Amino acid sequence: MAETLSPREVFQELLEGITAGRFAELAELYAEDTVVEIAFAPVGPRRFEGRPALKERFAEVSEHSPVELTATNVVIRETDDPEVIVAEWNYQVHHRVTGRNFEVANIQVLRVRNGLIVSSRDFHDHLALIVAGGDLPQLVAALDGK
Repeated sequence: MAETLSPREVFQELLEGITAGRFAELAELYAEDTVVEIAFAPVGPRRFEGRPALKERFAEVSEHSPVELTATNVVIRETDDPEVIVAEWNYQVHHRVTGRNFEVANIQVLRVRNGLIVSSRDFHDHLALIVAGGDLPQLVAALDGK
């Protein structure tokens, strides 16, 4: 019988998969009926429901992401709920298109049950990624509805 991963271990697997660019594998860390909320996404969907939606999202990120990520300053906090952790970390980012190197702050609140993520609230500095990619005009146009 396989051992069920703890919330901390699941987060560590997720972070390792993201930084290694193994996006095709990431959806398997989520429950079939998972809900992921990206609270500060400036445009686009802020909520993904179900593993199939996440598979699609991770495939899109894998195909179009212009960044290389290295996680630093990782802190995982246990809560009074054994299913919930709060993870804080930074990404050291290299933008392959612009050549810029910068840091992005992140927080995730994960609920893990039976070794799978059943819900996640993600707080990433999307604006830093947009500015570093030179995509601020496109963001302004999207926010203006143009």
